[in-house]
Amino acid sequence: MFAIVRTGGKQYRVSPGDKIVVEKLAGEAGDSITLSDVLLAGDGSDLKGTDGLTVAAEIIAQAKGEKVVVFKKRRRHNYRRKNGHRQQHTILKIVSVGGQGQQQQAAAADGENPAKAPKKAKAAPAPAEIDEHQVASSEGVVPADAGTEATQDVTNSTQDAAPAKGKAKKTPKA
Repeated sequence: MFAIVRTGGKQYRVSPGDKIVVEKLAGEAGDSITLSDVLLAGDGSDLKGTDGLTVAAEIIAQAKGEKVVVFKKRRRHNYRRKNGHRQQHTILKIVSVGGQGQQQQAAAADGENPAKAPKKAKAAPAPAEIDEHQVASSEGVVPADAGTEATQDVTNSTQDAAPAKGKAKKTPKA
């Protein structure tokens, strides 16, 4: 059986026993991971559905790729920059295609063996009581000196000011 999986923005055709080099994944050597983004699966020339299909893999090693030299130059300006880059990779060994993920989902649905069931996200903690004045001032609704007379005088004087030139509307004469 084979499957086409997507990880790290690339697609790989895998079957049990294959070793592939993918973009860096979290984990240590010896850890097992599940690739759940299966695009296509089949057995020989027969294609199968990919609903709930997963690929089980084991991390063999975390490694670096070959060095790529980045050299920039602008002629006649004495400008030269030389840098190197080594991409982080993870080497995976494909353990099984399809079977493990379907068995784990069935076991989780039946409630059997909760250790293998996928973990659920923790609920967010309840928010602590918040002072209304802090919320209003942090949102910019209430200025810091809202109750002072100077602030009220400024707002009244701006409301009484004459409109700017060119924007005054002419009233029709009756």
